[in-house]
Amino acid sequence: MRLIRHCGELTPDLKGCVVALGNFDGVHKGHQAVILAAKRIAADLGVPLAVMTFEPHPRAFFNPTQPHFRLTPFRVKARLIEALGTDLLYMQQFDQRFADMTALEFVGDILVGCLAARHVVVGYDYVFGKGRQGTGALLQKLSDEGNFGFTAVPPEMSPNGDVYSSTRVREYLTAAKPGEAAKLLGHYWEIEGRVEHGDARGRTLGFPTANLPLDAYQRPATGVYAVRAGIDHGATTVWRNGVANFGRRPTFDKTDELLEVHLLDTDEDLYGKHLRVALIEHLRPERKFSGMNELKIHIAADIEAARVLLAAHHFPENAGPMVPVSDN
Repeated sequence: MRLIRHCGELTPDLKGCVVALGNFDGVHKGHQAVILAAKRIAADLGVPLAVMTFEPHPRAFFNPTQPHFRLTPFRVKARLIEALGTDLLYMQQFDQRFADMTALEFVGDILVGCLAARHVVVGYDYVFGKGRQGTGALLQKLSDEGNFGFTAVPPEMSPNGDVYSSTRVREYLTAAKPGEAAKLLGHYWEIEGRVEHGDARGRTLGFPTANLPLDAYQRPATGVYAVRAGIDHGATTVWRNGVANFGRRPTFDKTDELLEVHLLDTDEDLYGKHLRVALIEHLRPERKFSGMNELKIHIAADIEAARVLLAAHHFPENAGPMVPVSDN
């Protein structure tokens, strides 16, 4: 997959593509339906498949002081989009100049002028342009005038009636239901980052942990989780079962948020390594304990609970770009 950040980087072989438009935060099953619809059309036309997305997320641009909400920072989103067979990922910088661009200017300057799009595919509720005046109806009108082909993908719903949406995924994560979020995503939700040095308190307790900051990620419910942890070994990712705590560690009167991950049955040194942590199931809320002894007892119980729960799942040896929802 080619990553393009500026129109001038496009080579002639990538123009005349089918373009899937969207923010695609989470790359959930609804997003996948849009991209895969574009992929089928691109295959029929014999042209490249392009996905166009925006950074920073428009929501963060217009309201930079709001709480963190990203399900997939750009690196993660790009990996998931590439896994769908995308030829070109066009990352449009969302700055004030772009925010001031009208819907017609966006179509004329970028979709037609830059990408020379043969066909444009969007979700049923996609809007764009200054004042959110660009709609599927406008794209259909321009398509009818012969500018490009156009497809609006209708809403997709899960078996339990949930419309696939990033908002619904966030609601499940904050409600301590990562398994329900995974059903909408089609994969378990992950947090990834570089392992940082911490207080080394976990090692003192006999349960060493790898510490990850959440940065711009959506905050899940605090508490203890059964997890799958992927350790970056260059070209490969080695997956391990684990247990993690997300929260503020009230037993030690801490106030900063941190994800602490303990891997089962391994003593590998993780400092400085890139780690992916997939939340499988929420085990219990975070709580304050009376002291180190009580905390150790509960950590041991959490590890045993995670071990039993994860053993009942059936994870592939090589999860690839995502940890698929297991068939337990």
